[in-house]
Amino acid sequence: MMWRVLRPLDPYRSVKAALGWLVIISVAITTLLILMAYRSDIGLQVIAIIAIIASLLVTQFVAHSLATPVLEMTSAARAMARGDYGRRVRVARRDELGDLALAFNRMAADLQAADQHRKELIANVSHELRTPIAGLRAVLENVVDGVSEADPTTMTTALRSTERLGRLVEQLLDLSRLENGAVPLQPRGFQVEPYLSAVLNDATVALRRGHARTDVRFRLDVTPGGLRAHADPERLDQVVTNLVDNAVKHSPRNGQVTVVARAGQQTGGLVLEVLDEGPGIPHAQRELVFERFGRGTTNGVTPRDGGTGLGLAIARWAVDLHGGTIGVAESRRGCRIRLTLPGNAQANT
Repeated sequence: MMWRVLRPLDPYRSVKAALGWLVIISVAITTLLILMAYRSDIGLQVIAIIAIIASLLVTQFVAHSLATPVLEMTSAARAMARGDYGRRVRVARRDELGDLALAFNRMAADLQAADQHRKELIANVSHELRTPIAGLRAVLENVVDGVSEADPTTMTTALRSTERLGRLVEQLLDLSRLENGAVPLQPRGFQVEPYLSAVLNDATVALRRGHARTDVRFRLDVTPGGLRAHADPERLDQVVTNLVDNAVKHSPRNGQVTVVARAGQQTGGLVLEVLDEGPGIPHAQRELVFERFGRGTTNGVTPRDGGTGLGLAIARWAVDLHGGTIGVAESRRGCRIRLTLPGNAQANT
């Protein structure tokens, strides 16, 4: 109650309306004092003094009510400039200053989230870099100390660590370009079946070259056979490669990865699904896996598959560039990731 007395303008939805009411009240008080002077023996000088005091009190109330939220926001802004993004201002008004306070709090929350995201990104990048560097250092130290010989097996282990480092840096650069809008979109029409066949062939060659998961089989299902799509082939290659790579990493021994393509609702549209026979992704984590360094867990354990946790994030950004959607769909077995491209993507300049 006392707080409402000290800030009388809070209930009003407009500063202009509140000031208008204060002017009306001030005029009414002055008129009442003049009438009292005429009907009593009180002198005009006394009435003038009372009117001045009343005006000063009203002015003080108005100044306090207008200045308090501004001073609170000023104090909070200075705290944020020092790195304290947890400060918020009281939202007690319903006028323009109240709207400003709400906008200020939303801005502060966004800055706090961005700062937390930055800290998590630095921690995640540091962790991801530390693992391959530690492995490479251990191999080289063993060779230098004479514990291991520089034979093909040892060098292959070192090569895998450097490849993982290179893959992490490359994906970080790709994600940064996508987020900053620095990647131009150049859509064109193309035949889906030969395009996806080439992508899967490249994935097979990459797996054999890296001596990893050569037991996984690929199956391509395109309906109809002459299906055409309208998209950026380079960006779509990035999406499919990351989805296939993710599916291979989570496939069981001698498993199969299936790529299904069919026509979308619009001309040139495309619906693409990548299915594996792995453990799948729990419902609670189906959005997390598309975040940077977001990884799903199986039975509460995060898989140690050598991945960077960036592949699906890159896939989502590339699909967003096309104005499409991507997500985890229901599947009886394994994981099914479905993406939909509208077919009307426009080239970015």
